[in-house]
Amino acid sequence: MITLYSYPNSRSLRAAWTLEELGLDYACQYVDLVSGEGQGAEYLAHHPDGKVPALKDGEMTLFESAAICRYLAERYGQDSLMPRDLVKRAKLDQWLFFIASELEQPLWTQAKHKFALPQERRVPAVIPTAAWEFQRALAALQREFDGQGWLVGDEFTIGDIMLGHTLSWAKGAKQTLPAALQAYLQRCNARPARESAQQREQQAHDEAKA
Repeated sequence: MITLYSYPNSRSLRAAWTLEELGLDYACQYVDLVSGEGQGAEYLAHHPDGKVPALKDGEMTLFESAAICRYLAERYGQDSLMPRDLVKRAKLDQWLFFIASELEQPLWTQAKHKFALPQERRVPAVIPTAAWEFQRALAALQREFDGQGWLVGDEFTIGDIMLGHTLSWAKGAKQTLPAALQAYLQRCNARPARESAQQREQQAHDEAKA
């Protein structure tokens, strides 16, 4: 049995999206991060920093969204969401690392210093610098990927899940995206599995709060 520990509008959507693309049966377990549930001993056994997502598959527990997506695609993908070709797989890993470390992090820095950190830990002065860092990383992305087709090869992969979700965060942060990447984002968001994943996470939230 697969269990995804999630919180709506967080990185856990990437894992839910991957699960939905693969058509896997899974339980979606809402973690009330606002109330501090993530820092309880029970959940810390799944994620040592009390964040989401975390995934339990049988006896194995895994955290970090990119690692979860990659594991699911490799174990259950049956040639979907992850290239078989070694060079293409290396390119996929390249983009997974780039998205997580270069493209997403300036967005998360902005979010932390706007609302996520405790008020006394926020430094609003870093927000413009983080916005500049994001645009610099976005320019680097565009030198290799112009928004046409998919990120690696001709098929939709977990790289597109990671990139699509990160660009959605960018729009939420009011970052300017070029027209080609906006069109790419619309194609990612139009996938039925993405909508199903968002609904599944919201349902888990609503049931927990009922």
